[in-house]
Amino acid sequence: MNVLVTGGAGNLGSHLVRNLMRDTHEIRVLVHHRLPAGDIPASPRVRVHRGDLGEPRTLSAPCRGIDCIVHFAGVLFSPRPERFLPATNVGYVQNLVAAALDAGARKFILISFPQVEGESFPDRRATGRLNGTPISVHAQTRLAAEQHLFEACAGGHMVPVSLRAGAIYARGILMVEAARWLLRHRLLAVWRQPTWYHLLALPDFLTCVVAAIEGQSVSGIYNLGDDQPLLLQEVLDTFAAHWGFRQPWRLPRWSFYAAAWCCEAFAMAFRTSAPLTQDFITIGMVSHVSDTSRMKRELLPRCAFPTLRDGLVLL
Repeated sequence: MNVLVTGGAGNLGSHLVRNLMRDTHEIRVLVHHRLPAGDIPASPRVRVHRGDLGEPRTLSAPCRGIDCIVHFAGVLFSPRPERFLPATNVGYVQNLVAAALDAGARKFILISFPQVEGESFPDRRATGRLNGTPISVHAQTRLAAEQHLFEACAGGHMVPVSLRAGAIYARGILMVEAARWLLRHRLLAVWRQPTWYHLLALPDFLTCVVAAIEGQSVSGIYNLGDDQPLLLQEVLDTFAAHWGFRQPWRLPRWSFYAAAWCCEAFAMAFRTSAPLTQDFITIGMVSHVSDTSRMKRELLPRCAFPTLRDGLVLL
């Protein structure tokens, strides 16, 4: 198959590209400014295309002759995300979907997350609805992107797929490495409010994405997660114990919003990145637990790493 990966120079996108490089697929990687690591463009199976998801005219050539598009690309770590997320989370998808339809692409896979349904819990799981009530701007705009994808593909030749993945972990994942660094320096804190997280080990995530690319009957929304949702506080305590660090501090909710406000104010004043934003805190505090029965029926019958305890070897 001919597969186009947007955000192939990014963290998760580059992992998928390397995974696909081991198969017989021909891969195109769409990049804007940053080129992928040297092993990716050096592969004879990979072609790198420069394009701008905000400029539709730059998307026709990368989409031409493509069987499947996997969309990761977006903007992170910038202040005031409420100002740009409607463009980057929704407008970028609208432009890419239009280019894919014009080019005759057969499948479009949007990488999403279960928070688009709003809060969910072990006794009230996310089921794959398109009419959820998300809290954060990030989740609201991603849901709008999903809605546009399914509306644009209705009755047409292109198959829409949304993979709503839980929190992905492994060595080299940015959030995991940030937690490691902060724990090492006794800087990591977590709020006291119990917050459910549904995790997924990176190898299992990649297996699901490849199955979605290759599966002829794969269509619609899939919730991706392992067999044992955990409280975020328990996840971070487990990380700390595994790495030999002390547990993260427990602090009140308001302190995280205060820290995010300071981080965004500094980033705006000095034109730097903002690794912490108020909207990032809002989405981080949303419990998310998914019904993964469809994933197990059609993408991944058994996780290689069904629990965090099994997946600690990846860290």
